[in-house]
Amino acid sequence: MRGRPASAGRDLSRSHDLTHGGAIRRMLWISGIAALVSAISIVALGRTSEPGQGLARLLEAVLLVWCLVILGIAGWTSRTVLRLHRRHEKACQLGQYTLEDKIGEGGMGIVFRARHAMLRRPTVVKLLPPERAGASNLARFEREVQLTSQLSSPNTVSVYDFGRTAEGIFYYAMEYLDGVDLDELVALGGPQPAGRVIHILAQVCSALAEAHRAGLVHRDIKPGNVMLCRHGGVPDVVKILDFGLVKDVAGSQDVRLTQADTFVGTPLYLSPEAIAQPLAVDGRSDLYAVGGLGYFLLTGRPMFTGRTAAELGSKHLYEAPVPPSQLAPGVPADLEALVLACLEKAPELRPQDATALRAGLLACADAGRWSDADAHAWWESHPQPAIMDRVPVASGNASTLAVPAELEPAETVSGRRLAR
Repeated sequence: MRGRPASAGRDLSRSHDLTHGGAIRRMLWISGIAALVSAISIVALGRTSEPGQGLARLLEAVLLVWCLVILGIAGWTSRTVLRLHRRHEKACQLGQYTLEDKIGEGGMGIVFRARHAMLRRPTVVKLLPPERAGASNLARFEREVQLTSQLSSPNTVSVYDFGRTAEGIFYYAMEYLDGVDLDELVALGGPQPAGRVIHILAQVCSALAEAHRAGLVHRDIKPGNVMLCRHGGVPDVVKILDFGLVKDVAGSQDVRLTQADTFVGTPLYLSPEAIAQPLAVDGRSDLYAVGGLGYFLLTGRPMFTGRTAAELGSKHLYEAPVPPSQLAPGVPADLEALVLACLEKAPELRPQDATALRAGLLACADAGRWSDADAHAWWESHPQPAIMDRVPVASGNASTLAVPAELEPAETVSGRRLAR
């Protein structure tokens, strides 16, 4: 599945113009034809009627009145349609961006497909409506865009703009992505070849390495936040999304922005320390989640499953995952060992940074075996009918877990609450 072509947004915008403008033109054409028919009828009656024929004169008067009524109705309707069209255009304008289609909504904002008024570039706009713009939400919204805009890795979603309208709506614009997330990738093709898994994870590590060097921990790495795109004609380009839960390990972050004494993340990919001590996580917590991504891509299933978040949390804390090769025969031993190293319970037993993990991935025997030709062939085998738009969606969506930080591990997962 891939995102719609960039022209799709422009086509939708033109369809709005055609709809409203076409309504006006159709009304004018109908009114003109009706007036012309009435005028012809009056002239015909005038020429064929004989003096003294009162019925013909009466019909002439009725037709004349009917003609004037039609013209009046047509004029009033045209003005009304034009006024509504202008209101629609104004409502869809946000700064320099024209909103074209709502494509997502979460606890921290609403996401629209849009285009820049001058550049005509397909864009995604995330906005925070006034009714949600409390002090805490606004600070978190601003922090999300500011932190994301600091990162320049080609594997991190790019932020173009940030602003506030006269109506008090805060928004930021980011790149429109044409691709699938890793959940959709596995749903389409099942477990992925080892070479492709290495290719994907190495790019994830590149993005995280930059973030970690800047003192930022993503804290919500999961298949739904990793996009695989065709970017600039290059297939299988990874983009990391949703930095709304980023933690600044340098200490400048106000912890209240992610709720006082709580951690917000995704139960399937939470590291043990994120459950036990959520405010003390560092970059190695993200590497645990990268191991979870690798496990998922190689086997087609998460490392742990459970009926409740409490059960999942307990497994992250105390249970070792089944080796991927037992679920998907053919998983290379060197790649399996690296994935399992990322999933160690103790952070000090994992690769110590994203750069080291990337180097380990590229040293695997299957590194480089997924070629551009293989990637192009995959994308060509999933044509337009299978397309689905995927965009950076507001953080705080479904499947996130908030737990009190002061609780012990066993109490932490039992004292959960799902946050939307």
